[in-house]
Amino acid sequence: MNKKELLVSAIENGTVIDHIPSDTLFDVVNLLHLDTMTTAVTIGYNLQSHEMGKKSIIKIADKFFTDEELNQLAVVCPNVTLCIIRNYEIVEKKTVTLPDELIGIVKCPNPKCITNNEPMRSRFSLINREESILCCDYCNTRVNREDVKI
Repeated sequence: MNKKELLVSAIENGTVIDHIPSDTLFDVVNLLHLDTMTTAVTIGYNLQSHEMGKKSIIKIADKFFTDEELNQLAVVCPNVTLCIIRNYEIVEKKTVTLPDELIGIVKCPNPKCITNNEPMRSRFSLINREESILCCDYCNTRVNREDVKI
């Protein structure tokens, strides 16, 4: 066995979120309310990565995320790898990306936007995937993903 490798116990069923930029790890923990989980949660922080230099990883036993939760995750840190585990095997692996439309997830930064003054859900469209620019469908305010409030 390579003594430089970190051993973490496998999960029987659940989700692994990998390739999380370490500077966004605690945003992900807060967003997904991992502090309230009653099942095992394993968090690796500032781990060595050939691709990223440093990365973080989260393993959550017996948790499978909804599409809405994954869309929120994509806003905070797009391009993470999500692995669905069943019976200790990876049954699905995918990259979480920003969807073309975000409904009820992002808060419009324009104080005059109707979504900030009426009881209605916000609606943003992704207008530039490379630069992660979103546009409010109601007031046309543009916002970079890094400046988004959820």
